[in-house]
Amino acid sequence: MAATARLEVRLQPDSKARLERAAELTHVPVSDFVRSAVEERAEQVLRDHDVQTTVPADFFDDLLAALDAPAEANAALTRAAQRAQRVVRR
Repeated sequence: MAATARLEVRLQPDSKARLERAAELTHVPVSDFVRSAVEERAEQVLRDHDVQTTVPADFFDDLLAALDAPAEANAALTRAAQRAQRVVRR
């Protein structure tokens, strides 16, 4: 697919010179160099801010089953509830 959208930026002359030199060293046009660098950085930022956790299917199934199961009090939970009744003021 041909690139048709435009994005223009203003740079300090020394920044432009560095970009041109880096593009020259990698044997690509400046626009290709800049486009690829910007796209890579955008992907990194989006990945860093994406809220998604991937787990194995069997783990996920076990998690859903545990959440659907009725709650069962154990000794530690019972002690914590009793302590909360003494400590928490409403």
